[in-house]
Amino acid sequence: MADSERSPLLSAAGSGKAPHGREPDEPVESTPLLSSSAATPRYDGERDDAHLSDAASVASRATDPASVRPAQTRSIRWPSVIAMIVLSLFALAVLILAFIVPAAVQEYAKEAAVLEPTNLSLDSITSNGVRVRIQADFRLEAQRVENEHVRRVGRAVTWLVGELGADETKINVYLPDYDDLLLGTAVVPPLTVSIVDGRNNAVDFAADLVPGDAEGIRMIANEWLEGKLNSVRLRGQADVQLRAGIIPLGTHAIAESLTFEGGDLPTIPEYNITKLNFEEKILLGGKVKAMAADVTVASFNDYPVSLDVPPMGFEILVPGCNPTDPSILVAACATDPVAVRPRAPVVVDAHGLIKELPDSLTQLCPGSDSSPLDMLFKKYLAGETATVLVRGMDYPAGGTPRWLVELLSSITVPVPFPGRTFDNLIRNFTVTDVHFTLPDLGADPNDPESRPRVSGTILVLAGLPSEMNFSLNVTSVRANADVFYRGNKLGELNLKEWQKANSTQIPATKEREAMLKIQSRINDAPLDVTDPDVLTDVIQALLFGGRQVILGVEALVDVRVETILGELVVKAVPAKGKIPVNPLGRDVMGSVAPKVGRVEITDTTATSISLKASVNITNPTPYSAHIPFISIHVESNGTTIGEARAENLEVKPGNNTNLPVSATWNPSMGGKEGVQHGRELLSQYLSGYNTTVTVRTHRGSVPSLPHLGEALSRLNLTLPAPRLRLPGSDHDGESGDGDDDDGQARFIRDATFHVLSSTATFTLVSPLARNTVFIDAVNATALYNHTEPIGRIEYALPFAAPPGASTTPRLPVDWSIDSVGYGKLREALGGTMKLDARAVVAVRLGRWTETVWYVGKGIGAGVRL
Repeated sequence: MADSERSPLLSAAGSGKAPHGREPDEPVESTPLLSSSAATPRYDGERDDAHLSDAASVASRATDPASVRPAQTRSIRWPSVIAMIVLSLFALAVLILAFIVPAAVQEYAKEAAVLEPTNLSLDSITSNGVRVRIQADFRLEAQRVENEHVRRVGRAVTWLVGELGADETKINVYLPDYDDLLLGTAVVPPLTVSIVDGRNNAVDFAADLVPGDAEGIRMIANEWLEGKLNSVRLRGQADVQLRAGIIPLGTHAIAESLTFEGGDLPTIPEYNITKLNFEEKILLGGKVKAMAADVTVASFNDYPVSLDVPPMGFEILVPGCNPTDPSILVAACATDPVAVRPRAPVVVDAHGLIKELPDSLTQLCPGSDSSPLDMLFKKYLAGETATVLVRGMDYPAGGTPRWLVELLSSITVPVPFPGRTFDNLIRNFTVTDVHFTLPDLGADPNDPESRPRVSGTILVLAGLPSEMNFSLNVTSVRANADVFYRGNKLGELNLKEWQKANSTQIPATKEREAMLKIQSRINDAPLDVTDPDVLTDVIQALLFGGRQVILGVEALVDVRVETILGELVVKAVPAKGKIPVNPLGRDVMGSVAPKVGRVEITDTTATSISLKASVNITNPTPYSAHIPFISIHVESNGTTIGEARAENLEVKPGNNTNLPVSATWNPSMGGKEGVQHGRELLSQYLSGYNTTVTVRTHRGSVPSLPHLGEALSRLNLTLPAPRLRLPGSDHDGESGDGDDDDGQARFIRDATFHVLSSTATFTLVSPLARNTVFIDAVNATALYNHTEPIGRIEYALPFAAPPGASTTPRLPVDWSIDSVGYGKLREALGGTMKLDARAVVAVRLGRWTETVWYVGKGIGAGVRL
């Protein structure tokens, strides 16, 4: 550009040419510069009066004829002199403004400028950019300038200039920190604004914005989205053609840098997903099945920005196994037109379609047991914020310009997808047909066989979220579950293997939401009891509480689900539920009613008897159990008198017959008190009294779970002493001598008194199948009507009581001749009578010996000569 174009003021003053139509030496009477200044708004700055008065004085003297001498009038042309002086002064002012004032003016402009955007709207999307309409208020406010000198100079200069205009300008914006990549360009139309202090300008213009280097935009956008962008430095460059009114001020190259720190950078607006709906879609006449998703997102526009966003296409991706792995394309979606208005709600409706799931989405990650889909579901179902990736499609959709497609397809936006918890999703949780298996005695402690195992049928009724409007079928489940009682952890139920399951969907009604009924059979699931004390509390509540016991379950469930997209494995679904366990009943132990049948002695010592027996019990509970091995102590009056053991028992609900049980009678386990209590208990038992024993677990009850047996030992389970089944019993398990003469079997079945020989024989019944009991001594008294003596028997020779029924040798009787009882005996000669007996008997079985007392009542006795 020529110098005259860049400095029009100087070129006008420096040329020796007169205005068109005048000769060079013709006097100039008009002063266009001064006259033009008269139209300039007056500047009310400081010290104006002195300058104006001096100017008025000079002007008055120059125009007063009386003040001019004739000689001077002839030799000097005053109008030319005045013009030259004014031009010289103006040139001096220009030099001052050019070399001294600009720094002050620039500082004034920066501090005094106020720009208030009122509206920013998108007029249209063009083939190479966008046209936006910008509305704002612009003014200079001198009071914002802190430096007094700068404020005065700025006021003066802006008052003198008045208006400042700019021709159409192209502004380039660069990124200095990214090798001066071109961020974009803006073409601004001609503008004219008043720069007088305090005068407001309502600016309203349309500008064309064209994006620059796509790689640079993508780079800075991705850094911003990843949170790595702490600051951005921009540099704007433009050649601006300025003018003051009609006076051109030349073209000026302007470059300005601007830095945005972290707090100044814009953020992704907050949003809420107000609608989420999944449903099946049948495409191409039933040839293609797909899953459709409708999403509505609501946000709020806090800025004075208005635009209409046309329909656009996007791709939905899921992060891969590692951050460095490529993202996995899952679905395509399109948005409806979106209307964005200043400071108003914004609603975006999007529609997606999933035709199939790529293998990379469901394949396990290297060195892991989870797939990318597993990791996504894990966060979502745990109520955490999952992240999906949104990227523009790389092909035009809905008439979208190519430049916008290329730009959007190069930027991947991570979108936080708020998860939802499934608390209270399970409406009902029940377990039926429960079967417990105690640990295997010989299993290694690290072997699952060394832990209790549970089998049963699980029935779950779960509510389906309203957004799931498609069919699904649960085919199998597995889980790791923590079991709690009253907030305390009882143990862990580990289902590592897949358990078959089936499900039935129940449609929603007006009164009820849609439900999913799931049924699964678990087999031998290991139960790790982590707190035996809690288990003790549970058992105690079941036995004695009389109320339903509620167990809490917190589980991470893996589910295999068949959907329209194929089979999915959803892992680590958090689930909470409650397992109501019905009480066993307050009289459950009495209902067990153990009855001992066949008894066989296996070993004896001086103080103990080891035996085997078959036992019949009634299981009043709905639970079954497999017992590889269990040992319990038998107590009487707080002292241990023996031990019972069982191996490989299968206990089912209801009657259980011929269960093999081993036992050891050894009162010496309880010391001296145990021996005494054992003798008393045995005497009462043989006499038919209603005796009870206490069974208690101990540390060795379940060898692989010593803490369990130790914890359960706090429970005092008192049971009736098991009845022995005697040969000839009318009812299995009834024994002992009672008052009732109903034909029930007793240890002493009957007796025969021989009056003349003063002897008596007794029929004894032994419950032992293969062993013979020896009676070493007898000291007994026969009574009539419980109190009247009939005779006394003292016998010190041993005799045998073999298995089954046997008759004793004739035992000598010393009659009580003067007693009423003896009289009744004589009256019954040749017949029978009822008598009672009291005796102290020394018994021997193998190496074991003991002296017991015996009381028999209602013994049928025949009387013979």
